[in-house]
Amino acid sequence: MRALVVEDDPGIASGLQASLRQAGYAVDTCSSLDTAWLALAVEPFDVMLLDLGLPDGEGLDLLARLRRRPAPAPGRDDLPRHDMPVLIMTARDGVSDRISGLDSGADDYIVKPFDANELLARLRAMLRRAGGRSNPLIQHGELVVDPAAHTVRRAGEPVPLGGKEFALLLTLLQARPQVLSKARLESALYGFDEGLESNAIEVHIHHLRRKLGESLIRTVRGVGYFVPQDEPGARR
Repeated sequence: MRALVVEDDPGIASGLQASLRQAGYAVDTCSSLDTAWLALAVEPFDVMLLDLGLPDGEGLDLLARLRRRPAPAPGRDDLPRHDMPVLIMTARDGVSDRISGLDSGADDYIVKPFDANELLARLRAMLRRAGGRSNPLIQHGELVVDPAAHTVRRAGEPVPLGGKEFALLLTLLQARPQVLSKARLESALYGFDEGLESNAIEVHIHHLRRKLGESLIRTVRGVGYFVPQDEPGARR
């Protein structure tokens, strides 16, 4: 999961980046509306955390611009997602402020100061809704994945995964049975300032197949990787 944090306070932005990365997100931070829009135009993000009072304007202006943008043509993932989940985080705690934020297109609203664990729980809930899920667990065949606890069980037995392995598995499971390109997977796992080896995705895929079974992740040569759809009714 790739998250964009739009926050002009360096201390808050740094703390959020650390908490989100520890939770398995790839994270980029921006301190202004202009740099945030440029980031959105360059990379496909899964969720945005948006402050309201920014040096060059109001966060709601960025949100309105995002929501007004038409849906991209099929196959286009190089433009800002108009339906990307957005969490407003601000010190403005008035009821009218919350109503305005939510009515402007935000999916949730949290008031500063907030607990990092609550923020992460709100993000998980937003992403579940965006993915059409109600169950906090993701089940695929004999696999049960808990995004909150960062645990994976196969046939009831725990399977230890590294942070990037877990993030890659989660990305593929949430997209199944869509084929995701290597570039799309790299963007989901690594932020702008994170080092990336040219064969990193292949290495993570190899490790996941070794730990979870060779047939879990399929390759479409020259296109990308995917997890096939499970039996009817098994996806939750």
